[in-house]
Amino acid sequence: MQTMDSRRIIFVPGKNPKPPPEDHRRLLWRTLLEGVRRSRPDLVDDLARHPDCFRLVAWTWLYYRRSTDISRDLPWIDALINKHGPTAEDIEGTRTWQRRFAHACFVAGDMFPFVIPLLPKTIRMIARETRRYFRNEGGIALQIRELLKKELRPAFAAGDKVLLIGHSLGSVIAYDTLWELDHEERLAGKVDLFLTLGSPLGMHYVQRRLRGSDRSGRERYPGNIRRWVNISSVGDITALDRKFRDDFGTMLELGLIEDIEDHSEAIYNFFRSDEGLNVHRSYGYLVNPAVGNVIGDWWQLAGGKATRPL
Repeated sequence: MQTMDSRRIIFVPGKNPKPPPEDHRRLLWRTLLEGVRRSRPDLVDDLARHPDCFRLVAWTWLYYRRSTDISRDLPWIDALINKHGPTAEDIEGTRTWQRRFAHACFVAGDMFPFVIPLLPKTIRMIARETRRYFRNEGGIALQIRELLKKELRPAFAAGDKVLLIGHSLGSVIAYDTLWELDHEERLAGKVDLFLTLGSPLGMHYVQRRLRGSDRSGRERYPGNIRRWVNISSVGDITALDRKFRDDFGTMLELGLIEDIEDHSEAIYNFFRSDEGLNVHRSYGYLVNPAVGNVIGDWWQLAGGKATRPL
């Protein structure tokens, strides 16, 4: 009898233009497999046999109306895959005065949004792009969340095991989408594991603007996440507050979620390009054994009921 795997890995990327969707999906899948190979080599061959389980929510085209050239990323991803850990230079690069200054600026902007116009240009641009999403300018946030809903609705209806990965602003999009599916559409189903990478969900600025932030009790949070694992790399200033178990602990108290885990100690994202070290890039997160271990463990556990008749 022909069978169809019931595991789904859905990836929601962060901001900035990306390569064309299929090219981008292929690069993400390649680095994800490498991360699993480094941590769970016993599982990587089985995972590699199921490329169709990996879905990309390619929302950035809607946001920016342009793509980037994949050839710019390829040599750096090759270098990343052939590099098996951070160098002393990479570790030192997470502690530069420029990074400490940027961190201080992010903290100031998060605590006192009125100072954002006074901060460096790069931070003002990040704030402007994020604000566009939260204000739903031109209905853009609704359009973006609908892309993810089109993946989650059939997965929930089929009873699939879903690993939802949100990188950077993609984690905010994922959280908001789950809240709407729960409280507006009242859709039955749960994400088996919500994995957030380099996420700004711990920031006050973000938390005050999330879907449900004006509600209380159970209505404030999505109730369709079984487990949540948050991973942030050393020096990633987008992940300003790296501990989510305290910020979203009420979800545990209300029985909305089984567990929230934070992993941020000694986790290094050593992606480099012609622009230097970038501790926030999704490719660098995905090849990290800490991320690969979470994905590998989920793949194995979800595989207990991994197939269904077609």
